[in-house]
Amino acid sequence: MAIGDLNMFSMLRSKMHWHQTRQRVLAENVANADTPSYRARDLAAFSTKPGLKLAAPQGLSTSITHSTHLKAQERIVEDVFNSKKVDGFEITPEGNAVVLEEQMMKVTANQMDYQAVSTLYSKGMGLIKTAIRRR
Repeated sequence: MAIGDLNMFSMLRSKMHWHQTRQRVLAENVANADTPSYRARDLAAFSTKPGLKLAAPQGLSTSITHSTHLKAQERIVEDVFNSKKVDGFEITPEGNAVVLEEQMMKVTANQMDYQAVSTLYSKGMGLIKTAIRRR
């Protein structure tokens, strides 16, 4: 098994690919800001749940082995704030629904998230290299 095939690194790689694809979609939105009847598009949020299901061994569960231990949570909290995706409300007379300010904010947030994920990936690789380095 190669180091890059570890679950953590494969999920980080998948997240970086998702950010690259989202950047392309957002750039298309900006490029078509003046196209009549164009609707802004976006990708569905990235989910690590399929990767987590593969990473968790089957048949293992948490248990309280001491009376002072905290009780384990039964489920992962998915949406604490009950957030809902709202479509843009600004539509030009030509039927175009692209708001440049909104798209540029999404582009900036996407770039920052990509940088964070790539930093995690490179730091993780650096830690592994440090651990296996010979003196």
